[in-house]
Amino acid sequence: MDIGKSMWQIMVPCNFNSGKPVRTRHHKEWDKRVNKITGGLTILPPSKGMWVDKDTNDLYKERMIPVNIIATESQMQKIADITIQHYRQLAVMYFKISDCAFIRYAKE
Repeated sequence: MDIGKSMWQIMVPCNFNSGKPVRTRHHKEWDKRVNKITGGLTILPPSKGMWVDKDTNDLYKERMIPVNIIATESQMQKIADITIQHYRQLAVMYFKISDCAFIRYAKE
């Protein structure tokens, strides 16, 4: 059992800030990087999102991919930084879904 891990969700963009779609290959590279840190992730269907840039007051409307991850808080901070860099974003949203998450394995 992994003590100290929570269930998190991070919103991954479907497009770069330029409007250019993110290719599947680029998403798969991010998936590998996150999987290396946490050992797994659950990718949900895309949804519509919008947010306002706090500096420019510009409204951004975009499709986002919710991804669930079991991780520590420090792992999620690292994943958020990787996401900002990998997708060339101004910001990324992530949040805790639950304070604890468990994986139960079948007995061998």
